[in-house]
Amino acid sequence: MQNNFFTIHKTTEGKARAGELVTDHGTVQTPIFMPVGTVASVKTVHQRELKDDIKAQIILGNTYHLYLRPGMDVMTEAGGLHKFMNWDLPILTDSGGFQVFSLSKSRKMSEEGVKFKSHIDGSYHLFTPEKSMEIQRQIGADIFMAFDECVAYPCEYNQAKLSMELTHRWLKRCIEWTEENKELYGYKQRLFPIVQGSTFSDLRKISAQVIADSGADGNAIGGLSVGEPEEEMYRITDEVTDILPKEKPRYLMGVGTPWNILESIGLGIDMMDCVMPTRNARNATLFSWNGVMNLKNEKWKKDFSPLDEFGTSFVDHEYSKAYLRHLFVSKEYLAKQIASIHNLAFYLDLVKVAREHIIAGDFYQWKDSVMPRLRQRL
Repeated sequence: MQNNFFTIHKTTEGKARAGELVTDHGTVQTPIFMPVGTVASVKTVHQRELKDDIKAQIILGNTYHLYLRPGMDVMTEAGGLHKFMNWDLPILTDSGGFQVFSLSKSRKMSEEGVKFKSHIDGSYHLFTPEKSMEIQRQIGADIFMAFDECVAYPCEYNQAKLSMELTHRWLKRCIEWTEENKELYGYKQRLFPIVQGSTFSDLRKISAQVIADSGADGNAIGGLSVGEPEEEMYRITDEVTDILPKEKPRYLMGVGTPWNILESIGLGIDMMDCVMPTRNARNATLFSWNGVMNLKNEKWKKDFSPLDEFGTSFVDHEYSKAYLRHLFVSKEYLAKQIASIHNLAFYLDLVKVAREHIIAGDFYQWKDSVMPRLRQRL
């Protein structure tokens, strides 16, 4: 299956598939994990390290944060986010919706959009579907998201239904605006709508059909990994991927742990992102093929073995567990950088190896064999 944006190279007896996204800033091999660069920076990591050591193929920017700082006057004068942060590979931006709705105490929602108070200086702003599209045009991401409402978990059925319907109405406005307002920087931007509906199967199926019918280049699943049990997330993902078009990429937003990622790939997901590898790294938690390590633990104090014998980045072989533990205990900034590079490189290696097993035809057997090891605490 292929179109000029997404090609599926290999499918399995289940839903897992290996494909390729083609953007004006380069190709992306799927399934893929996308590091989160909230404010034009993946925390503690240089762009050179992202490209050369971590092997990131696409990263995220955050509409809400970039809108507030540095602001769209700086962004447009720089020529968009790619030039501003000196990143010449693909970028995806979220719509700002998740951040705005997380400001529950300082926002007011209406059919028009959401009025919210800046967490930086307390000033008031209004995000409408049109405004979100305008900002994302100015940021210039290769893939950008429709403005949606993400409800908290748990929520009442009627609240989830009303929110989903509002998301669908806002989607129409997003599509109309993007059709009337062309790109600013001379390259193609592709809009992804977002499936909502909380953990209610009937709502998710309705939303998935509406999103499928919108005819977008790709589709996203939002409102998961917000506190619901893992089994619920997998159940909803499975139901939604049954409906979303097979020939288009599917993006599961905000997911997650290494085992979440492999399970999601097995359910037909092509793209994922999460702050977990960097956030947990800054708190001394490292993920690896052998399991999860807390580098502040006493047990690593005199462990002079490499940080990760199976690691793919330079930090894994140039530094020891004992040294990284010392840096964390001493509250050295370098600790956060080393741990972040490790975790991100591992996540990118995880999806690369998963892709290899999809192509080899033994993905599900391989997944089931590595899952217990990935989850164990070392």
